[in-house]
Amino acid sequence: MPLSRSVSMTSLSGLPPWEDEGLPVEDLLLFEVAWEVTNKVGGIYTVIQTKSKITVDEWGENYFLMGPYYEHNCKTQVEVCEAPNPAIKKTMDCLSSSGCQVRFGRWLIEGCPYVILFDIGAAAWNLDRWKGEFWDTCGIGLPFHDREANDALIFGSMVAWFFKELTDQLQDMPNVIAHFHEWQAGAGLILCRSRKVPMATIFTTHATLLGRYLCAGNVDFYNNLDKFNIDKEAGDRQIYHRYCLERAAVHCSHVFSTVSQITAVEADHILHRKPDVVTPNGLNVKKFSAMHEFQNLHSTNKAKIQEFVRGHFYGHLDFNLEKTLYFFIAGRYEFSNKGADIFLESLSRLNYLLRVHKSDMTVVVFFIMPAKTNNFNVETLKGQAVRKQLWDTAHSVKEKFGKRLYESLLKGEIPDMNKILDRDDFTIMKRAIYATQRHSLPPVTTHNMLEDSTDPILSNVRRIGLFNARTDRVKIVFHPEFLSSTSPLLPMDYEEFVRGCHLGVFPSYYEPWGYTPGECTVMGIPSVTTNLSGFGCFVEEHVSDPAAYGIYIVDRRFRAADESCNQLTHFMFAFCQQTRRQRIIQRNRTERLSDLLDWKYLGRFYMHARHLALSRAFPDKFKMDQAAPPHPEGFRYPRPSSVPPSPSVSLHSTPHHSDEEDENEEPYDEEEEAERDRQNIKAPFSLGVMPVGKKKQQGEYVS
Repeated sequence: MPLSRSVSMTSLSGLPPWEDEGLPVEDLLLFEVAWEVTNKVGGIYTVIQTKSKITVDEWGENYFLMGPYYEHNCKTQVEVCEAPNPAIKKTMDCLSSSGCQVRFGRWLIEGCPYVILFDIGAAAWNLDRWKGEFWDTCGIGLPFHDREANDALIFGSMVAWFFKELTDQLQDMPNVIAHFHEWQAGAGLILCRSRKVPMATIFTTHATLLGRYLCAGNVDFYNNLDKFNIDKEAGDRQIYHRYCLERAAVHCSHVFSTVSQITAVEADHILHRKPDVVTPNGLNVKKFSAMHEFQNLHSTNKAKIQEFVRGHFYGHLDFNLEKTLYFFIAGRYEFSNKGADIFLESLSRLNYLLRVHKSDMTVVVFFIMPAKTNNFNVETLKGQAVRKQLWDTAHSVKEKFGKRLYESLLKGEIPDMNKILDRDDFTIMKRAIYATQRHSLPPVTTHNMLEDSTDPILSNVRRIGLFNARTDRVKIVFHPEFLSSTSPLLPMDYEEFVRGCHLGVFPSYYEPWGYTPGECTVMGIPSVTTNLSGFGCFVEEHVSDPAAYGIYIVDRRFRAADESCNQLTHFMFAFCQQTRRQRIIQRNRTERLSDLLDWKYLGRFYMHARHLALSRAFPDKFKMDQAAPPHPEGFRYPRPSSVPPSPSVSLHSTPHHSDEEDENEEPYDEEEEAERDRQNIKAPFSLGVMPVGKKKQQGEYVS
């Protein structure tokens, strides 16, 4: 059975999609196994959640996700139901009758995929026996004190048991494809291969385990990849058993994939296998019917952030909110890996530059990173209460003023403005003003930190001396908790918050992909990333001038830390010097890059991985040209024609326009430039070299 050719990522806006016959999904079952199915821990949750829609569209009822069962997650995210596939139902009954609890349902996310959840706690009584079997199988022992590794083994053993029972019933029709994500799911893959379960397997590492540990230890990781004694480094960090589990899974799989080229290089050195396919992470991109609706959303959500700032900086609100920019960094609290160290140092230098140049711009920087806290900061809560009190006072006086003005006009009189407000009104307003006085600086953190003295962010804030003083042009707000619309401080979801900010700053040292700058891009918000992140490398490959499109890429691979810090400072200072009009135009360009990150295109790399796994697991049934992996070459966003000259002036293509316009500059037209982008990316595309004399058709694999 020849495989049809995998569609590659060339169909951007305005381009016709590749014709693809697709896999015979009616004769296949696809399972994706991951620790983060219905269980939000990190970025893999986002990958699986956002990708489910296009996978369900392709596979329908033959697509299943597998993960651990947690009661609180299942109750809020899963609609429990009966398995429609009789073989799967019978397999679940078999496991249940042996004392292992398995749940089936629909995950209530976009696409509503089927999920199969394994209760680890209920099967923990098998742990010692399964440890022995795992040792006999592959010689990997797990220490009793590593609960996460033990849970991963229980989960993997149940998954392998499930697949053995299922394939025994199916008898190769339909064939099974199992895609395992990260080392926590690796035990299941190892056991399936050792027991010769007849199915195609894929293993994806989103970040190597040892790589994350090494980078967190402040080592020069990328320049010494070939010099590390891998076994010793893993042993020194007491993760040798986890490393062995991850490496065994990599070598047992039919197809091994990573999420970026930078992680592919890392995996080759640390796990000693080159990835067969690179599967970039995408997002579900929703286009608005109105071209600039995302600009209106930015304005609306910025107003919400401004309300928080009014309360947080009460008594010190001597800066113009209309000339205030909002920067932010968000993600797991990995101080060095996420680049928070050089970000803070760059903010200190930015503050100096803004003061020296007597800039009237103020930068408020948010750190959204979860840390250990015990409650909200009293001073922060008081600030929001004071703001609300001022608003109520102003509203009350406004009502009285409006009523008296109305009555005077009815009498045909122009009111005396000195008499329209009485003494009581002035007294109320004076009391409200006195209530805003404070003798302390606005707090840096919004919560009471449990480890205040040793917290890396707060320690560095003390070192650089950014305490939100009146003279500081850079203000810092550390919000050590994920955002929520129910918060009494900053009642906004993460997406709303991102849309309201001006710049996301993610100068990561270790970032296999980097969802945060990707999310900024699809929302039309400029961001800073690095050439050590998968996202940054991906953008460099496909965008001729990333900065013109609002993606600033800091060089952290070939520069010293101080040089990278200076480069980041330069990017932020240049951003502060842009006019409002320039920022609007840049957001337009940034939003146009969202096509690059749409799962409709990046999902095709997962298709190719499945094709390849089937051809290796069942070579008699499925054939394909394995030397022709899809690669997203063939399109590249050019440098915008209006850069230079500066796009500070334009035809009014958005609802907003700047007051500062120079008639001598070349006008900018958003629609014309967007159309030019669509035309310029129509470059030739090829997948491998064809023999001379044979013409390859779209959608054809060599069989």
